[in-house]
Formats: sequence, C-alpha cells, structure tokens
Amino acid sequence: MTASDLVPVFDGHNDTLLRLYQSKDTDVEKLFSEGKSGGHIDLPRAKAGGFAGGMFAIFPPPVEKARRSAVPSAPSDSEPLPPEVPRTDALNSTIAMASILFRLERAGTLAVCRSAADVRNAMAKGTTAAVFHIEGVEAIDPELTMLDVLHAAGLRSLGIVWSRPNAFGHGVPFRFPSSPDTGPGLTDAGKALVKACNELKIMIDLSHLNEKGFRDVVALSDAPLVATHSNVHAICGHSRNLTDWQLGAIRESGGMVGLNFATGFLREDGRMNADTSLDIMVRHVDSLLQALGEDGVGLGSDFDGAMIPAVIGDVAGLPKLIDALAARGFGRALIEKIAYRNWLSMLERTIG
Repeated sequence: MTASDLVPVFDGHNDTLLRLYQSKDTDVEKLFSEGKSGGHIDLPRAKAGGFAGGMFAIFPPPVEKARRSAVPSAPSDSEPLPPEVPRTDALNSTIAMASILFRLERAGTLAVCRSAADVRNAMAKGTTAAVFHIEGVEAIDPELTMLDVLHAAGLRSLGIVWSRPNAFGHGVPFRFPSSPDTGPGLTDAGKALVKACNELKIMIDLSHLNEKGFRDVVALSDAPLVATHSNVHAICGHSRNLTDWQLGAIRESGGMVGLNFATGFLREDGRMNADTSLDIMVRHVDSLLQALGEDGVGLGSDFDGAMIPAVIGDVAGLPKLIDALAARGFGRALIEKIAYRNWLSMLERTIG
C-alpha cells in the first residue's frame, strides 16, 4: 500500500507524551522523529500507518509506580481505585509533558492545533496534528486558575478524571465485570469545571468517568458529549465501557465515541491479551454505529497507554483495521467518517 492509498486517521487518544516523559531520554525530539523499538507512536511509523494526528494526552502518572501497574493482568470485579496523586506532583509532570509537546512542535515533527481549522491545515501540509489534551486534571486547582493558564498554552480537551478520584470527581476502577456506577458524582469544583470548559470551548472527555459523574456532565454541559476512548459495555462488561443509556445520552447530544484498542475493553472475557482479533474491534464499531449513527463513531486507540491487539501492533498497523472495516462491507465514505471526518466535525462543534 502506497502513502496515497492510506486513509488518514485522526485518533481520539494516545499516551505518547507519557511514554516520552517516562523514557527519561534527553533528546525526545530525536526519539519521536527517528523512532526506536518499543512503544506505539513515532513519526516514521505514523507516516507508514496514515496517522494524521489526534488528541495527545497528558496523564499525571502515579508517583512511585508506572501507570499500568495499577491495572490487573486478570479481570477482577473488586479491583480498588488507584490512589489519588498529590497536586504538586501532577502539576510537575503535566508541565513537563506539555514542554515535550511544544519541543516536538519546535522541532517540526508536529503542530499543536487550537482549532479544527488548525487540524485541517496541518493535515493538508502532511504535518502531524496534535490537540493538547489532559487525562485527569489533578494539576488544576479547584479555583481553576491553572485552567486559564493551560488554555492559553493551547489546552483544548480534557478528561476530568483518570480511573481514580480527584478534587473534581471520581473515576471508574478497572473492574470486570462491573457497571460504571461505582461512586459519587462530580464535586462542586467539578461542576464549576464543566461550566468553565463550556465557556472556554474546551472539549470534555467522559472516558474514565463514573456513572454519576457522567450524569452530572449530561445535566450541566451545553456541548456534545464525547468519550474519546471507550467501548460498548454490552459486549465487554468492563466498568470503563459505556452502557446503553450512556450511549443514548451521547447520541441525543450529537456527540461521539472513539473506539478504544485496549484488549481488556474489547474482549468479552475482559482479559488483557494481545492475541485479540480484528473481528471483535469491528463488532464494537458495528454496535457503536447502531447506537450513535454514522456521525458518532471514531477511533480512540489508547496507543502508548494500553495493550493493543498484536495484529495491529502499533500505529503502522492502522491500515489493517481500515481493511477489516472494508472487508465487513463499510464503504469508503463511512470509513473516512470513522477514521477522521467525524473527529474534525466534533472539534469544529466543541473547540471551534
């Protein structure tokens, strides 16, 4: 397949900045631009897979343990929530990862995009489009002064929680089987954050948020509801996945969901197992289309943040998923919607 044959992919979620941050490599620009073995996204593999860009997440990791050590290797219906992260530690790591993002931009390897038009311009130039996203807002103070600073720096999308509590709300634990109804709703600070994001045109990501917090966002937000990297609970009964009523609320708002490639959120048995087929991914896409319509489905890989199917491997394997959708009978127009057009439309309606 030549570059001209590739369907561009704009992806709802990756953790590449976290991987670069935790690499402790002093030359992250070279690490990203030239690539090394390991990880999922770097520039050479992005070009090979048609990766046009996406939401580049900043995730404040636990202080002592690597992120995914908090996730059990086998499904459990009683897995506790990971502990809270002190704001000072979260602020330090958030600023460090934002610095990496801007260093990559200065090196010419990506463009930090503050609007849908910026994304379209970057794609037209063949430059990787990066939307500044935060996953878990522990770095933001309840008074929201840091929100203004981050927005001015380019923040355009945020997930209120990762799968742990913070000053704004409560995330879902990594439980299987489990509903997402696992704790209380948003705090007063969380409700104020939703309103502030609407005013600033910062897209709110519902992935990782528990059911009561989700209901609070539904009641408070005047923007389309978005889950950047979540799957269908009816297929995989993980607390991280979306139930029928959540999908209904997203559809009613004109929102969308990005398919998460994490095997533990795809498989019916909830296991993190790289030996996971493309068929189950297509099945989730089919179910999302039935629930949300053709305009409500995208991709949200969780590259560099999860175990993904070995058949895809890394970002260079994206064409395999595109081919699987085509083999299932999806037409080119629908595939392009899922691959990038729906995300561009959503960004136009949320961040401007």
